[in-house]
Amino acid sequence: MTPEELDEAIREAAAAQTHVEEFLIEHGIPDHEILFCLSEYYGLPFVEYDEEVAVSQSILKLVDFNNLMKSHWIPLSVVGGEAEVIAYRPGDPELEEEIKSTLGVTDITYNVALPGDIKRIIENNYDLNPDFPPTAGRTPLAKVRTFLAGRRSRLAAQRTSLAKGRTGLAFLRTGIAFIAIGVTFFRVFGLGYLTAIDALLMIGGVVAVVDGLIWYLPARRNAKEQLSYQPTVCSLGFSVIEVTTADFDAEFHRSDVVESAKGLRRDWDKLSPVQRRRFLANDRTDMAEERTSLASLRTDMAKARTGLAFARTGIAFAGLGIGLMRHFVSNAWTVFDVLLIVVGTSMLIEGILWYFPGRSAAVKGLKAVKMAEEGPCIWDAAFPPFYRIGSVPPVRASHAPGVWATTGLALERTVLADRRNVMMRLRTIMARARTAMAFIRTGISVTAVGAGLLIYFGLDSLAWTVFDSVLIAAGLALIADGARWHAPADKIKRSFPYCFGDFEISIPDYSVPGRFWKKVHFSHDDI
Repeated sequence: MTPEELDEAIREAAAAQTHVEEFLIEHGIPDHEILFCLSEYYGLPFVEYDEEVAVSQSILKLVDFNNLMKSHWIPLSVVGGEAEVIAYRPGDPELEEEIKSTLGVTDITYNVALPGDIKRIIENNYDLNPDFPPTAGRTPLAKVRTFLAGRRSRLAAQRTSLAKGRTGLAFLRTGIAFIAIGVTFFRVFGLGYLTAIDALLMIGGVVAVVDGLIWYLPARRNAKEQLSYQPTVCSLGFSVIEVTTADFDAEFHRSDVVESAKGLRRDWDKLSPVQRRRFLANDRTDMAEERTSLASLRTDMAKARTGLAFARTGIAFAGLGIGLMRHFVSNAWTVFDVLLIVVGTSMLIEGILWYFPGRSAAVKGLKAVKMAEEGPCIWDAAFPPFYRIGSVPPVRASHAPGVWATTGLALERTVLADRRNVMMRLRTIMARARTAMAFIRTGISVTAVGAGLLIYFGLDSLAWTVFDSVLIAAGLALIADGARWHAPADKIKRSFPYCFGDFEISIPDYSVPGRFWKKVHFSHDDI
């Protein structure tokens, strides 16, 4: 086969989107012979793929990744008006014009290479594993993780604001109790030498109510900001999360699955240290997304707890108004009683509206934790079960330098990220348990109001008896719902080692099998 015939055959293979390497194997022609022929044909030096073939980042900013892959060329250097380029079709007029216009040069020095080698050089310089999009580079992935961390910080700030709001509602309920005692004493005993105490109780109650509202209203405004994160479908490193920014907010989506990534991942022990680090960076990004999703669900549950606290405050208002109105005859104070009932009912309705989204988040949270714990894991690819029992060291001797250096650090960061995810799942389960306890507290409040009214006023009025019975039934239903939610959360919580008084943490040493890793023991007395 002459160089001209060889070049034409490779062109046909490229046009048919056939990998040139496969074409060569089918025809029994080694790569180096092809390169020798092309070098002789063009009279140029040839270049093979090597991780050491590096391109300056300042030059990469001038070119488009997709155009380079399509046109099969990559610049090595640009000095003055001259560029050194690796190309598959050196001297092609269209290609030459494209290079000159892209790099802004007048002279070009060529090196020849096969399309497959050029593709791998481009991917290596863009910090990509084969066939991955540009967004799979470690720098774009770090950008995604930064945006996800920013979203988690905003969610944490919103949860803190909601916690402050719930504290304000506790002040509000305390103030209502003071006002109720003062008003009741005044209406029962009238004016007298103890009226000053009644007035002090009411004034103290008003101060507590105002202070509680000052704490609560900002939290209510902050809670309206929609920060919920809808996770993409994780594919164990076979696709990447991409981010597009729009002012302060960022939108996240996932690229198409890279089919060749599955084969690469299966051959983990054959990958170079650089390729491993790229996969691990993608894994850490997926883990960051899971943490962000769980933080979003915890925030929605915090909103539900705040809503239920608001509802309990409304129940206290309404219950007080109903009790006063039923106990005393109609007079000027009846307006006050009706106002308490209206305000309390409004607060109860709004609290219930906060409850439903939080309930949905708690259901999703439990499902997400179970799927994460029971589903496939990235370590199944890196360290299959055969390696986990310690019969074979997880790192080959030829890869030891990479493990001791940056690859080992990347693996350690990924292990730590995985541990953070385990703790985030635990926090999500505990948030679900706290939300269940909020259901129970709210149910107890509703039941107590209904039972108190029924016991105090008896069965004289059928309508009020039905009303009291409905309150008791609704409260019991909330208690049962909360107990049903709390049981699985408590069971899962106990399965995590972080819940025990004593626990051990393994200290990874990837140069030896896992059974030889040292452990640090923490006892309850040491904490």
